[in-house]
Amino acid sequence: MVLLNSAIVPWKEMGGINLYSHISEFYSTIIKLTDTDVLFGKTLVRYEIKDEVYLWFNLFNGKLFKITALKNYTGKLFNEIQIGMSMEEVLKIEPSFEYDEFEEVYGSPKGIYIETEPIDNTVLWISIYIKEIDNEDFEKGNW
Repeated sequence: MVLLNSAIVPWKEMGGINLYSHISEFYSTIIKLTDTDVLFGKTLVRYEIKDEVYLWFNLFNGKLFKITALKNYTGKLFNEIQIGMSMEEVLKIEPSFEYDEFEEVYGSPKGIYIETEPIDNTVLWISIYIKEIDNEDFEKGNW
């Protein structure tokens, strides 16, 4: 299901999966997951396709709002940035990333979060998300 070498496209897609997709499109994958592959919140749910991606859905509208590339994902962001790179290299390629002390991630206004390995400051995860993620009524699913 996940195309592990496909490009990471901010605001749009990762692994051949489009943001804004409805949860019902993933029934055949979700039904096979175990309880440990699922993280629930009051309004949001995260499904893990082991070592490939996290799929984040809003329960009120059923839409995919964020996709996170995990360690087996080999596709690249901007044709250059990938899991395992040093943040020093990433910042040379894309200087729009800024570290968020509270969230403990690097964020870009281009629709991307990067979480790093604290010991060597290398890219651990790359997430893309929808533009509406910071809207006041995001959790209500009004997007």
